[in-house]
Amino acid sequence: MALSAAIILAAGEGTRMRSAMPKVLHTFAGKTFLNRVMDSVAALDPDTLAVVVHYQAERVAAAARSYHPDVEIVNQDDIPGTGRAVQCAMSQLDAEGKLDGYVLIAASDMPLLDAGTLRSLLAFHEESGNGATVLTTILDDPTGYGRIIRDREGHVLRIVEQRDANRSELAVQEVNTSVYVFDAKVLAAAIAGLDNNNSQGEFYLTDALETAQKQGNVGAFAAPDPLSVEGVNDRVQLAALSKEHNRRVCEAWMRAGVTILDPATTWIEDDVQLARDVTVLPGTFLQGHTVVGEGATVGPYTTLIDATVDAEAVVERSRVQESHIGRAANIGPWTYLRPGNELGEGSKAGAYVEMKKAHIGDGTKVPHLSYVGDATLGDHTNIGGGTITANYDGVHKHHTEIGSGAHIGAGNLLVAPVTVGDNVTSGAGSVIRHDVPSDAMVYSENTQHAVEDWKPAWER
Repeated sequence: MALSAAIILAAGEGTRMRSAMPKVLHTFAGKTFLNRVMDSVAALDPDTLAVVVHYQAERVAAAARSYHPDVEIVNQDDIPGTGRAVQCAMSQLDAEGKLDGYVLIAASDMPLLDAGTLRSLLAFHEESGNGATVLTTILDDPTGYGRIIRDREGHVLRIVEQRDANRSELAVQEVNTSVYVFDAKVLAAAIAGLDNNNSQGEFYLTDALETAQKQGNVGAFAAPDPLSVEGVNDRVQLAALSKEHNRRVCEAWMRAGVTILDPATTWIEDDVQLARDVTVLPGTFLQGHTVVGEGATVGPYTTLIDATVDAEAVVERSRVQESHIGRAANIGPWTYLRPGNELGEGSKAGAYVEMKKAHIGDGTKVPHLSYVGDATLGDHTNIGGGTITANYDGVHKHHTEIGSGAHIGAGNLLVAPVTVGDNVTSGAGSVIRHDVPSDAMVYSENTQHAVEDWKPAWER
């Protein structure tokens, strides 16, 4: 039977996060909670993917649409509770009462919920013939979670919240994860009879299981990895889960042939790709879709964001964003590569160099204390220390072109738009305002004046 609908619950404020931002929009390993859960659920290819919103509804809905444009947004009214969220969703998705197949319901605060676990849950539900199946997990310390109470045949009798559990129930280590699969008809009947006669005045989805039992058996499937279904309610839990996930990520890369000297201070997001024999030194953050080639060394204390580093390159104590670093290039220390740079094979961007939208040829070196922006430099050119491409006139950005084999003197200022040809040599301290032909030497003459016996005003 097909997965007719998947409902993701994203209506809550998440007060324990103590944040002006909805909990589901906090990030985990480079993506928001909501993005990660939507990706995992969408991988099951449901006929309809719905997200229920309420707190900062427009903000959460806009985020959901940016992740999956075809998502159906359901607005929960002011009546609180997960049961009410599902009532609102089913009212919109099954207005004519003709929805058939399975309905998956998932909370949006489990950033490591994965498609594999969800597929196993669906397969178990289908094979068991249950009317409803709860995704559970086994915890050494189940404090704070609702306990799964089963009968002798393994069917779920009820879910008991900790505050309502007796001593024997508190000893149960199997807990509810707030992920469920229902047959659509069973779900429609189960939520119809919900009420809010409880201390919180909320409509609980867990109460629907009692009604579901009358329609068919309610089963439970235990997720094999508790980490995959661990929820995040506050920033302490977020930090702990992030640390454990990152430890696993680093371990996986080390087993794949990457040297990570200190996994405790190395953070690698999920979409990063590392080749074998890459070395990652302490204090390094690899983010976004960063790719690092074979034998490259990154770090220490380096941040790469959506960067590509080719084989054998070295990036030390630098920040690199949306830039491509060529084979055997040398970057750093204390280099800032803003978006849009392309550095050739064997090139160099040295200490206290900043670049933006710069194309640097093979073997070209910008060793230190320079800014190169909106510029193209040919092959095997050397840029003297303290050189600046003045690319902004206060209104527009302009381009600087420097050919191959050029030797730009220290302290040069190139005022764009300007083109400097191949094999040009420029004198130290030159201000280059006009195009320079190839094979020329260029310098700016500045008259030096010395005032003898001069004293500052306060000494006169």
